[in-house]
Amino acid sequence: MNEQGKPTLAVVGATGAVGSVMLGILSTREDVWGRIKLVASARSAGTVLQVRGEDVTVEELTPEVFDGVDVAMFDVPDEISKEWAPVAAAHGAVVVDNSGAFRMDPEVPLVVPEVNPAQVANRPKGIISNPNCTTLTMMDALGALHAGWELTELVVSSYQAASGAGQPGVDRLRAEVSAVAGEDVGSRVGDVRRLIHDKVGDDSPFPAPLALNVVPWAGSLKDDGWSSEEIKVRDESRKILGIPDLKVSATCVRVPVVTTHSLVVHATFRKEITVDAARQALIEAPSVVVLDDPASSEWPTPADVVGLDPTFVGRMRQALDFPNTIELFVCGDNLRKGAALNTAQIAELVCAELMSKA
Repeated sequence: MNEQGKPTLAVVGATGAVGSVMLGILSTREDVWGRIKLVASARSAGTVLQVRGEDVTVEELTPEVFDGVDVAMFDVPDEISKEWAPVAAAHGAVVVDNSGAFRMDPEVPLVVPEVNPAQVANRPKGIISNPNCTTLTMMDALGALHAGWELTELVVSSYQAASGAGQPGVDRLRAEVSAVAGEDVGSRVGDVRRLIHDKVGDDSPFPAPLALNVVPWAGSLKDDGWSSEEIKVRDESRKILGIPDLKVSATCVRVPVVTTHSLVVHATFRKEITVDAARQALIEAPSVVVLDDPASSEWPTPADVVGLDPTFVGRMRQALDFPNTIELFVCGDNLRKGAALNTAQIAELVCAELMSKA
């Protein structure tokens, strides 16, 4: 705590893609923090960044950097979180981790503040996990519907933006788009792939060209042909909603969008549900915006909601052949609610808890 009794916050990974979004969020949300320390690798230490309108020098990630820190938000690769999150916790900081390192650890809560905020207090390791951006895109909406009608089955197809693969994904998509712009390609087999190979090369975070294309793969290979992203959607949805036997099937697809994930959601409930009742529940949900008037071509798209905080929902329909089943199209900025914003919201819950005990 500082002299005003406000907690000290450390942002670990402050120079990364999500870290930069985080600094913007910290500069615009209610200012609940005392000192904010920015932390990164030795390579980035000494960089000066702005947060809350002030210049702050990035400090090197060392054990000592966590001395006096009350809350540490981590946005670093899994292996860095695995090593350093316990170090921060041992120094007395509550860690809010955006990596996948601890999400399925039974002693680490996986939190979406609009869905399961009470789990923040259940942190025996001093660590709280932030869900994967794909899961987060739909979780505010599903949490509101589950509260009223009890979710039993979930079938999801994701349309994931290039920024889900980090800055290299964004850079690669922009390079590919530049390569194909103005070219007569896309109508003959292999012409897009050949042009991108010739102009940009094959060093890509994606297993196939993304410009003028979609790629039915995101993540790493798991058993029986599933990808890690698809398994995360299943496992994380079960944990966040508290439904260990929830039936889930997901197919994750990468699309040529810079930022904002979209999902098609087929959700089945135990109780009878109508589209009108579901729509009203989502309208009343605090972090959901319903855009759902097909007659006026009103529905969310990534280009129309990027940079915004809420979950956007449209194309709401009762499934024709499945009782108690609602179809939804959901969009959410994967760098904001899908990562930085949810992390900040969790940290604010911890902050409020610490302030109440001070």
